[in-house]
Amino acid sequence: MARRILSGYWRNRLNTSNTPAHIEDDVVVSMDYTLTVDNEVIDTSEGNEPIQFIQGHGNIIPGLERALYGMAAGDKKEVVVEAADGYGELDPEAFAEVSRDEFPPQIPMEVGIELQIKDQSGDIMDARIDAVNDETVRLDFNHPLAGKQLNFSVEVVSLRQPSEEELEHGHVHMPGHAH
Repeated sequence: MARRILSGYWRNRLNTSNTPAHIEDDVVVSMDYTLTVDNEVIDTSEGNEPIQFIQGHGNIIPGLERALYGMAAGDKKEVVVEAADGYGELDPEAFAEVSRDEFPPQIPMEVGIELQIKDQSGDIMDARIDAVNDETVRLDFNHPLAGKQLNFSVEVVSLRQPSEEELEHGHVHMPGHAH
């Protein structure tokens, strides 16, 4: 009996079609998803192609990636990802007060406006206006979803083995992909 169970286990794992039976590291996952935050749909693959990524390579947020292990093509799941396992907690050090007169007049001084700012090294950073007063503008450099609980509804569309090049590069290559 144990031999029959074990051989069935390995038959499943080593699927003769070379198509992975379940999500594990180094498997290309094609997945439909809807992301909801505070009861609002933030992102979805609905009406588009499913996303594709290589499991275990950090191509998606850690909390979602961990929840997918063991799923098979056709499986559906609701996944709740806490902030620490998503885009991180809100970092109080990621705010900066900037003098209003450092902004060009064409930029509206309104809470929620998204900006790209060059730092002292010339690197571009994304920021949002968090607060405005007569003299300063408070910029928030946190990811827009930092500090938020993320609610995913996922469906695994298909699984496949990655090519050697995809494994070497750590991401899926779509048709026409070039480095």
